[in-house]
Amino acid sequence: MKVKHEEFFREVTLRFCSSLDINIAIQRCFLYLRGVLPVDEIFLDILDLQLGAIRRIADVTVDVSPKPAEIIPLPEEVWFWAQSVHEPVIVDSTNKDPIVRKIAALTKNEGKSDLSLPLHIEGKKVGVLILRANGDRVYRKEHADLIRLVAEPIAIALSNALAHEELLHLRDVLLDDNRFLQRELSPGSDGGDIVGEQSGLRNVMEQVRQVAPLNNTVLLLGETGVGKEVIANAIHYGSTRSSGPFVKVNCGAIADTLIDSELFGHEKGAFTGAVAEKRGRFERANGGTLFLDEIGELPLQAQVKLLRVLQNRELERVGGAKPIPINIRIIAATNRNLEQMITEGHFREDLWFRINVFPIFIPPLRQRREDIPALARHLVQVKSRELGLTEVPAIALGALERLMICDWPGNVRELQNIVERELIRHRGGSLSFESLLPPLSPQKEPPSSNVNQELEKPESLDEAMAHHIRKVITFTKGKINGTGGAAELLRINPSTLRSRMAKLGVNRKEGGNP
Repeated sequence: MKVKHEEFFREVTLRFCSSLDINIAIQRCFLYLRGVLPVDEIFLDILDLQLGAIRRIADVTVDVSPKPAEIIPLPEEVWFWAQSVHEPVIVDSTNKDPIVRKIAALTKNEGKSDLSLPLHIEGKKVGVLILRANGDRVYRKEHADLIRLVAEPIAIALSNALAHEELLHLRDVLLDDNRFLQRELSPGSDGGDIVGEQSGLRNVMEQVRQVAPLNNTVLLLGETGVGKEVIANAIHYGSTRSSGPFVKVNCGAIADTLIDSELFGHEKGAFTGAVAEKRGRFERANGGTLFLDEIGELPLQAQVKLLRVLQNRELERVGGAKPIPINIRIIAATNRNLEQMITEGHFREDLWFRINVFPIFIPPLRQRREDIPALARHLVQVKSRELGLTEVPAIALGALERLMICDWPGNVRELQNIVERELIRHRGGSLSFESLLPPLSPQKEPPSSNVNQELEKPESLDEAMAHHIRKVITFTKGKINGTGGAAELLRINPSTLRSRMAKLGVNRKEGGNP
């Protein structure tokens, strides 16, 4: 069918520019072109620089069934030739160019004719439009001259559509990150003041201030519940990455079958149920910090991949073929003896050397009892807000001493649970923490005593504490400070001991020294 050049240019341009969805635009264009040119299929390809391949982004045929996206790797000489071509190319049995013949084989052109239109903007190639007709030697020079007229508007429409698609993708990524980070955020994760940083955690916080501005890997060591996540927060928010994401992973809480997908992500179709691509925790932490809690729980296979990420600063998604560069800082934490795990074959020695660059040991709560009063007050404030209490209860006289004599095997987490339990049971007045009182063991009745004799009245907690302090001071002959002093034996700060002695009316002269 004969058509005027002006009309052809106008109709194709209007249709190609009618939608930012490239599939809709090419469908509309196909319906028009079938009336003026021999064409049974149209597809749009772009040259993917990362893959070194042709990537098909749109395809319309007389058969309306959708076709899967196609990626065609190109040999090096074909790749450079494809980038250099600026004029329409007819691909059929009449074209004897060896490069064109290779392209014909790659695109499965046998028994068909292709009319290939390179698309450029300001000298840069953005893609190629290909018209395909069933049969050999279908296209002629006049067809090539006609399609050449619309190269520029189609190139602009393609560029705009790709830019729009990229914006939509970035929007989805940002929304996904926002939802993810909102779920990850928890009270106290903003890098604020840390309870105990001027007392029991003074040495830890000094190490945090030293390492935070740098980018090296940090390993946090300590028992369960000592506050490793809080210290990791402090490192992140004290670093140059503080404006970037802080992503937390509990390695022990992820099933072995899901760990690769959770950490490294997966491509669409990588396995049954992978209906869309998923970015893993490493990619989500890009530009920020990734906190790997309980790293000793990682299976050996994941340890190998983690080591590769630490060495090369790039990863591959499950089912992916290309490496993805990442810029993250790793903070790892564990309550386990990793060196013993290496001996037992449960942890890789090379990974241990990678993460053990700057270890920080966080002491258990029983070794920093001076922090307990401040921690208890802070937790009462926080938990009262979380429970929706209108007033924050006071702590009863002597209750803090009761908290300080406990060993707290569960550390800060156990103290937090005790505070929350006391607030739930609270029915007015002050918090006494009476649930911490040890049960009285049944006393054996002396042989000469009367069965009806009343049991001796137990001492109050303050009386018992004063009695014990007097006993320790007697043992140390009145020495309070230093090695072998009463403060060391009682495992409390000397100033705290003196304050408690003054409160309980205990005089150091009772220990035998003036």
